[in-house]
Amino acid sequence: MTATTTGPAPASEQDVELVRELATRSRAAARQLALLTRAEKDAALLALADALDTAVPRIVTANAEDIARGQAGGMTESLQDRLRLDDGRVRAIAQALRDVAGLPDPVGEVVRGSTLANGMQIRQVRVPMGVVGMIYEARPNVTVDAAGLGLKSGNAVILRGGSAAASSNRVLVEVLREALTAAGLPADAVQLLEGGHGTVTALMTARGLVDLLIPRGGAGLIESVVLGSTVPVIETGIGNCHVYVDAGADLDKALAIAVNSKTHRPSVCNAAESLLVHEAVAADFLPRVLRALGDADVVLHADEAAGRAAQAEGVASTPVTDEAFATEFHGLEMSVAVVPDLDAALEHVRRYGTGHTEAIVTEDRAAARRWVAEVDAAAVMVNASTRFTDGGEFGFGAEIGISTQKLHARGPMALPELTTTKWVVEGEGHIR
Repeated sequence: MTATTTGPAPASEQDVELVRELATRSRAAARQLALLTRAEKDAALLALADALDTAVPRIVTANAEDIARGQAGGMTESLQDRLRLDDGRVRAIAQALRDVAGLPDPVGEVVRGSTLANGMQIRQVRVPMGVVGMIYEARPNVTVDAAGLGLKSGNAVILRGGSAAASSNRVLVEVLREALTAAGLPADAVQLLEGGHGTVTALMTARGLVDLLIPRGGAGLIESVVLGSTVPVIETGIGNCHVYVDAGADLDKALAIAVNSKTHRPSVCNAAESLLVHEAVAADFLPRVLRALGDADVVLHADEAAGRAAQAEGVASTPVTDEAFATEFHGLEMSVAVVPDLDAALEHVRRYGTGHTEAIVTEDRAAARRWVAEVDAAAVMVNASTRFTDGGEFGFGAEIGISTQKLHARGPMALPELTTTKWVVEGEGHIR
C-alpha cells in the first residue's frame, strides 16, 4: 500500500468478501487463543522464534527481492533501511518473540475489584481484544512483532503490509503459520491480507468483524486510516521529536544525547528532528554540536543564530523554514534553533511537535519539572536520548506501535494495550 492523503480506494464486492472470509476465520482462531494458558502461549512463541531462526536464508532471500525492487523504483535509503532484513535482524526479531514469552500474561489480570455492601463480588479483568488488524508500510519486523504480541495477548491478527515488503511479509507469515500448525494452534491466528487498495478499505470498514485497527507508517497512511475507518483505530503517530538543551545543561551530556537522538537510526519515528538550544549556552554548545552533526553528514536547517555558528565552524547549513520545523525527515536532516528561554522552547514544541517524544537536557530540576509537566507528548525524556521511546527499551519486549493518541493507549504499545476488560460479577441469588 502506498500512503496517500487522497482518501481510501473503493472496495469491490470481492474485496469485501475476502476480508469477511479472513475476519471470520480470525474470529474462530481468536476464540481458541483466548482459552490458552500462559504456558501454552509461551511454548508457541518459542516455537515461532525457532522457526524464524531456521528460516533465515529463506527470509533474507525474499527480502533481497523487495530491496532490489525498491532500488529499481528509486526507494530512498531511509526506507531501504526500514525494509532491509539480514541474518542479524531476523535473529533479533526472533529473539523479540522469546522476550515476549518471558513477559507476564496480561489476560486474566484483575485490574480492580471489590466486595459490595450487599455481598456481591465484582472485578474488572483483562481479556483479549479479539481480532486486531494492522496496516503498515515497509517494516517487515512489524509482521512478526504483531503476530507475537497478538498471540501472547490472545488476539488473532490480520496483517496488511506495504507492497514494498510483499515478498518478505509473505514468507514471514508462511513461516509463522507453519510453526503455529506444528504447535497445534490455529494457523489463522496470523493472516496476511493481500490484493489491491480496495482490500485495505474493506479491512478499515469491517466493523463487527475486526475489533481494532492499528496503522503504522507515515503521516499520509495514518491520516487515511484514521479518517476512513469505521473500525476503532489506535493512532500511532509520526515523530517530529525535539531535543532541548537548557541553560542548565551539562554540555557533554547534551552533545552525546543530541547526536545519538539524530544519528543512531535516523529513519525511525523516535529519532530527533529538531534541536533547540538556550541562548545562554549557545556560544559554547553550538560549535561542538554543529561540528559533530556535520561530521555525521547531517543536513542542517538553521535559524539565523545557528546559521552564523555553523558558518564560523565551516559547517554547511540552509536557512530554516516553518516547513522544515514541521517535518519528520526520516533521514540525516535536522532543524536547529536558538531560543531565549524555556518558555520559548515549550512554545516551539507545542507548535511543531507531534506528541511523540520530547527531550530536555538540564541539571536544573525546576526546568526539568516544568518540561515534564508542560510538554504534551507520549514520552518525555530528561537527560536521555529520544531513541529510548521503544517497547524493547522500556522492557515490554516487542511493540506493536507507539501511540500518540490519548484514549486507551499512549506511548509504546505492548501486551496490556492489546487487551480490553470485562466486568465479572458474582452473587448469591442477588436481585435488584
